[in-house]
Amino acid sequence: MSKILLIAEHADGQLNAGVAKAMDCAQQIGGDVDVAILAESGQSVADQAAKLAGVTRVLVVDNAANAHPMAATLAPQIVALAQQGGYSHVISTNSTQGKDLMPRVAALLGVPQVTDIMAVHGPNSFDRPIYAGNAIITVEAPAEPLICGTVRLASFQPVASDNSAPVEAASVDAEIPSHTRFQGVEIHKSDRPDLQSAPRVVSGGRALGSSENFEIIYKLADKIGAAVGASRAAVDSGYVPNDMQVGQTGKIIAPELYICAGISGAIQHLAGIKDARTIVAINKDEEAPIFEVADYGLVGDLFEVVPELAEKL
Repeated sequence: MSKILLIAEHADGQLNAGVAKAMDCAQQIGGDVDVAILAESGQSVADQAAKLAGVTRVLVVDNAANAHPMAATLAPQIVALAQQGGYSHVISTNSTQGKDLMPRVAALLGVPQVTDIMAVHGPNSFDRPIYAGNAIITVEAPAEPLICGTVRLASFQPVASDNSAPVEAASVDAEIPSHTRFQGVEIHKSDRPDLQSAPRVVSGGRALGSSENFEIIYKLADKIGAAVGASRAAVDSGYVPNDMQVGQTGKIIAPELYICAGISGAIQHLAGIKDARTIVAINKDEEAPIFEVADYGLVGDLFEVVPELAEKL
């Protein structure tokens, strides 16, 4: 029977919404699931994690070195926790932090990693995307000594919050490296929903022509309470910051509603939105590839269509 250690991502005392989706993946693998909270003081985050359906228990590793989560300092502690707990799987979200953290954990444990798990066929059999999402491959991971993996959040649904799992303090004997030190952090603040977890997203492409013109995208998004994204071309052109990029090299998203204006539909962009429930495309080029995947398509000038749509909403 599997015994899974799920590494929970959190910030400012709040559990990341993606952990509930990673828990869905863990349940499909099967077995007991322990959630690990590594923080300076993680009780409040642990209380949130304990509510997730399927969690067997929550392990809290309090350490002053975890005040500012860094992969270099977290990885040795996770390795020690995994070894002393006899886990068969160690998984995390395939977020920016997860992509930085889990390869270090796998390397220290001397095991391969299954990256971007999007489907579970068994305890050691998984689907993951390759070739920028154009193909799906099924991989069989060696079961011994354990399996490390990251979970593609767009492929799983959040579990319910109807549990009351026990919370336990855990101590680990790990040498924390001193060659990596926290210097500071710059966070882009926004009143809009988080791009990766928002149920509605509105994105703009290079066709908008400037950062000023992106205001029509913001206005439409605000009308429906949506997050705002962008194509790589719009980011590379300097219209918006790179944390808004949607696609294979940006953020993989799966909103209930995805509206894109002035985005032609490059392969890399489609790889990032293919799990969206409903895709609405606005483009003046009727031959644009985006229309091949859109549920609703409107051929028209976005500078006329988007403001009109916002006005009607």
